[in-house]
Amino acid sequence: MTAQPAQPARTDRSGPGAGSNRNALPFKSSLVKAVFRDVTPLHVSRSAAWAAASVTGTVLAEIVDGARRAAEEGRRKLVPRDLVSAIDRNVEVEVGTTWYGHSPTFRGLGGVVRDAEGVVVVPPGHGRSRRPSAVAGAHRFEAGIKGLLRNRGVRAVPALVRDLDGIASAFLTDLARDAALVVREGGVKRFGSVSLTAPGEPAVPPPLDDSLRTLSFRRGDGRTIGEDDVLAATTLHLFGGIRQRALARVAGSLRDR
Repeated sequence: MTAQPAQPARTDRSGPGAGSNRNALPFKSSLVKAVFRDVTPLHVSRSAAWAAASVTGTVLAEIVDGARRAAEEGRRKLVPRDLVSAIDRNVEVEVGTTWYGHSPTFRGLGGVVRDAEGVVVVPPGHGRSRRPSAVAGAHRFEAGIKGLLRNRGVRAVPALVRDLDGIASAFLTDLARDAALVVREGGVKRFGSVSLTAPGEPAVPPPLDDSLRTLSFRRGDGRTIGEDDVLAATTLHLFGGIRQRALARVAGSLRDR
């Protein structure tokens, strides 16, 4: 009898290019499309859903890694203060900020918030709303968040899992809204950035590389959100190294599809 060759081990693939558990996309395309449906009637292409899942997964992985570094040496169970420390140390991972007003973790950290007339703004409550929101849908991300934590070699207390759920939901909801805006406006005219200048000096916008310039002008029909629309929306929310890594991961995952 001829020996049969060993079969290659199967990998957990939730999207293109997810060749290992550590790099697998934590959020399924079906979940991404559900979030997009909450905010826009536009059709979402398969590659756009993968791109949005990849960007969101990259952002959450960066946040978890930052929290892991902020934790005391040897502690593998993360707590909310690790998340706060991670964001304090790296402004690039301050995303999904609409969740902050709903979370005890962030309550009071920004001081008293007032509107244009000086009236104190009361944080939003938890009553029911007729309109689907990132907060109401945050629980949908729990399985993906727990899988991402396992893949990064850590665990988290329930309060931190809830915060990561909320941040993921808020970020992806914002991404969906801006991807729809890109379709409507035919491209993107502004890009997320942070620049340091001396007091009184005008801020100088950083030069755009060629990969970002191509996103300034949209191609395609006006009824479908495509991969490039998601990438363009990503440039509105991310900057610096995390933006480069997110865009590079999308490019790699779609190339290996």
